[in-house]
Amino acid sequence: MTRPHLWIRAEARPTEQRVPIVPADAAKLVKDGFRVTVEESPTRVVPIEEYVAAGCETAPTGSWVEAPEGAVVVGIKELPDDPSDLARTHVYFAHAYKGQEGAQEILDRFRRGGGELLDVEYLTVDGKRVVAFGFWAGYVGAALSVLRHRGLLEGGVAPMTRAELDERLASSTPQTPERALVIGSRGRSGRGAVEALGVAGCALTRWDRPDTVLLDRPALLAHDIMVNCVVSQGSAGQQPFVTADDVDVPRRLRVVGDVTCDVTSDANLVPLNTAVTTWEEPARRFGTDEHPLDVIAIDNLPSLLPREASESFSAELTPLLPDLADRSGPWAASLEWFRKHVH
Repeated sequence: MTRPHLWIRAEARPTEQRVPIVPADAAKLVKDGFRVTVEESPTRVVPIEEYVAAGCETAPTGSWVEAPEGAVVVGIKELPDDPSDLARTHVYFAHAYKGQEGAQEILDRFRRGGGELLDVEYLTVDGKRVVAFGFWAGYVGAALSVLRHRGLLEGGVAPMTRAELDERLASSTPQTPERALVIGSRGRSGRGAVEALGVAGCALTRWDRPDTVLLDRPALLAHDIMVNCVVSQGSAGQQPFVTADDVDVPRRLRVVGDVTCDVTSDANLVPLNTAVTTWEEPARRFGTDEHPLDVIAIDNLPSLLPREASESFSAELTPLLPDLADRSGPWAASLEWFRKHVH
């Protein structure tokens, strides 16, 4: 069976420390006949020396633009703006199929360059995603929401370990537990959020699709914290969860953790907020300081637990790579999405 050349690129985003394939799994791929090249990176949580020990080749940062023809460029987050035309096959989260900001520009770059996008978000079997950072996105999003509610998230955030994050949650439990609502609690990110809220000692409410068909807005607003983990392909038929109209009504709700973070598309179910928040300023305040409604909408939450997130993601992606050359299995589903949007 053909084994494509995998080219693990350095991430363009300065804060991104994750990697799609960790050294232990890279070693398995090399043993299985894959050629694996890993770019040097100033930010990656895993040292390049571990990849060398695993049998990988190395290359300078950003050299994927000159990768051999047929190489598959594998990453996590967005590509840099240059080159303007994209050749080769790229595997990463492109966020280009739901009308997000910049989506059309990404697709145009592939059209002009003749490249191919295999978006990780659309690697599916029977419509269900098989590779995702969702659990850790939910975990971190819920944890930060709790810390914000407790007055412990006034400045910026930075990558940490799960042990460090859990210690902050467990050591700050109030005498009266916060009422926390997770919407989309059965999904990957929902399960992560539920677990983090358990560590934090919150009083938990779980909602899923049947609970939002007819939205009980007063019940939603009666929680201290709401975590949105709903995967939405569009807002049609679904009432938004928190809007600008909710700021000035009587409510207990103080913090919204928007893990889904579809802030620039029609799928935004928290239209109160229409822009991402950052590591430097993780929460955006609406309302007043006396009656706040804070939204956390960081679009790379798992990056705050880079090692744990990378290891779990790599464990899911690696078994699929033997099917990559033939574009079979989940790769066929992702390729279909690309073709539908570029032709």
